[in-house]
Parts: sequence; structure tokens; C-alpha cells
Amino acid sequence: MELTGLLPDFGNLAFTILAFLAALTVIVAVHEYGHYIVGRWSGIKADVFSIGMGPVLGSRMDKHGTRWQIAAFPIGGYVKFHGDANVASGSADEDAMARMSDEERRHTMHGAPLWARAATVAAGPVFNFILSVIIFTGLILSTGVARDPLSVAAVQDVPGMEQGLKPGDEILSIAGIETPPLAEFQTIVDKLPDTARVAYQVRRDGAVIDLTATHPFPPLVGSVSPKSAAIEAGLKPGDFIATVDDVPVATFEGLREIVVGGDGAALTLGLLRDGTPTQVTLTPRRQDIPSAEGGFETRWLIGITSGMVFDPATRTPGLWESVTASVDRVIYIIRASLSGLWHMITGAISSCNLSGPIGIAQVSGQAASMGATSFISFIAMLSTAIGLLNLFPIPVLDGGHLVFHAWEAVTGKPPSDKVLNVLLAIGLTLVLALMMFGLTNDLFCP
Repeated sequence: MELTGLLPDFGNLAFTILAFLAALTVIVAVHEYGHYIVGRWSGIKADVFSIGMGPVLGSRMDKHGTRWQIAAFPIGGYVKFHGDANVASGSADEDAMARMSDEERRHTMHGAPLWARAATVAAGPVFNFILSVIIFTGLILSTGVARDPLSVAAVQDVPGMEQGLKPGDEILSIAGIETPPLAEFQTIVDKLPDTARVAYQVRRDGAVIDLTATHPFPPLVGSVSPKSAAIEAGLKPGDFIATVDDVPVATFEGLREIVVGGDGAALTLGLLRDGTPTQVTLTPRRQDIPSAEGGFETRWLIGITSGMVFDPATRTPGLWESVTASVDRVIYIIRASLSGLWHMITGAISSCNLSGPIGIAQVSGQAASMGATSFISFIAMLSTAIGLLNLFPIPVLDGGHLVFHAWEAVTGKPPSDKVLNVLLAIGLTLVLALMMFGLTNDLFCP
């Protein structure tokens, strides 16, 4: 099978790989640090903390007796605790354990109390979630949040449109519809006329003024989604879509209706980019997206979001507000991921929604190409996904080890070595099968 077209050219491929490895390294380092630091707090000593696998490039020993090292292949990492037979911490080094005193055994993963072992295992995924919350919090604090009442901070230059709005205007109504609170602003979008210009009522310098200005959601590209038809066609934020198949488009909603109603037919977009006309041809893709009522709905999409004709004025939120919003975002990602997985298992949506390493790497590179904010946000989302995956009750994953610990808590003894080895083999097979399934999707799904 030809892989040309599945992977980008060499220059972009190198960038994609570097972006993917950078994201993976950060996420794995935080995950393993969670195991390490909670283990240390629980009295379990670590012999090695490794970033990467394979031959060691450099290392140092700290005062706690842990060797911190960087290995040649940045495809993961591990913590090898005192008394472990291998880096997977799946079994104990029986010969070494037999030579230890009771006090020394207490400082190993296999000789520590159940609570310490369970806390150490759970810490990896928990630290992934904490990383996501910290990143989202930082992004919210740095960018701010739109403030009520809706006000104009800056006005976008829409090609061919004389703009009537000015910075500082407070938007009282649009097309005769009273401006709702920002949290409900999306509810009026469908009620606005499909015209390039609409009536506004604003408060300016204390006076109420009626004016005509560009529709709040013109066919302006606000952002481009990774692994989408739009990004592969080269669309960029700020592009103004003037026509679709030579038919003028007035609003983003009008553009959406054309795409959704086209039933996947190829579209030629007439763009204005920095004032220069250009054309791109792309084919919408059928995608399963979360619905407001729960579950998923399938639509034809090109992979762009709308850019508003003005930038809303923002305020700097408090730390608690930012953290709360970030926790809500992490919870949303977890719920959407679990819902998507369930819908794939039941056949309600396509199994092609599950990406493998190539697909994730492509998204990494595309997110990085769209700027630091996009890439950092991607790291936060991927960290949540990896934390969730590690909590699945599959042997060899952290969730599987927690199931073993729960069994021990109930029965008073861990599973026998024979049972444990069989379960670990089954778990490894399941994980490898999942990876191969995702890789197959990367290669053969549209």
C-alpha cells in the first residue's frame, strides 16, 4: 500500500515527529513523577527515574539514592522502585527481597503497605489530570474571559465591509434581538438574518446609537481543527471565505448549511487572505461530534470554527474561577472520551474515531503549527486522555494494578503469582491489540 498522502512530506514529517515526542515526553515525565513523588512520600524508594528508553545518554544520582537519567529513545519513561525485578514493577526481585531486613522491605513497592502501593500507582494518572488543570488554568489566566455585558475590544477588518462598530461599544441588541448574557449568546445565532450586514444597537460614550455593521459571525475562519479537510487544504485563521463554488456566502451559518447539505461533495472555496484572492478545493468529512443532549451526531464538516467580527472585551478571572473552569474542562474531556468509546463499542459511531500513534502524531504537528497556545492546549487534552487510559482496569495498566490492590484489600492477600502472570499476559495482549487497531485506523480510515 502506498503511504504517500497518509504522511506529510519530509520537512513536515520531521516537525510532526518532534512535536509528538515533545508532547509525549512532557506527559510521560509528569505521569512518572507522580508515581515517584507519591511513592517517596509513602516511604517507597526509587532506584531509577528514566525519561526515555534504551541506552542511557546521561544520569545523576540524587541524595535520596535515585538515579535520574535520560535515555536514547524518547518514547516513554519509567520509575524502577527498590526491589522491582524490572522497570514494569510487575514483580519483585525475590533474591534481592530475601536479603533485605523488614525495614528495608518496607521501602520497596512489594513490601510497602497496601495503602502506599495503591496511592503510588494511582498518582500517575492523577498527576496527568493535574497537569491538564494547571495548563488550562494558565491559558485562562493569560487570555482572560469575555466579560458581561458584551463589549467590543477590537474590530476585525472584514474584506469589502465598512465597519460601524468601534472599540468600547457595548452591544445592546443585534438585529433587534436583545443581547443575552455571554453564556447564552450562542442561542441567538440561529435567529439572526443570513445577511452580510445587520442592525446593531450599542451604547457608546454613554449614548445609545443605532447602526449597521457586519454580521457578528461572517464567513471568517477563527480556528482550524487538526486532522481536518481544512488544515490539509491549507486554510488559516483569518481567511475570509467569500464564495463556495462561485456562490457568494454572507455568514458563517450560511457556509455551514452549504457544507452540511452538500452530502460530502467537494467544494471550491473562494478566499481572501490578507487581501489577496485565492481558491482551495476540499472535500468535507463525515464526523461524529458530541451533541448538546448527550451522545453523538454525525455531520459533514470541513474543520473550521467561526471568527467573530469583533473581539469581545475580556477580564482577568480569579484563580478559583480559572481552576474551577479548568476542572470542568477536564471532566468534559473524560466524559466525552468515555461516551465516544461506548458509542464505538456499540456501533453507534464509527470506530475510525479511535486514533493510533500516527494519527496522534499528526494532530501534534498540526497543533504545533497553529501556535504555542494550540500546542499547549493539545498537551493538556492528551494528558487527560492518557491519564484516563491508564485508569482502565486492564492488567499492565495502572488501573489493572489498582484492581489487584482492591482484590488484596477485600481478600487480605494479593492474587497468586500464577494468576497474576496470566492476567498480565492477557492485559499486554489487549493493549497491543488496541494499539494495532488504532494504527490500522490511522492507515486505512479516511
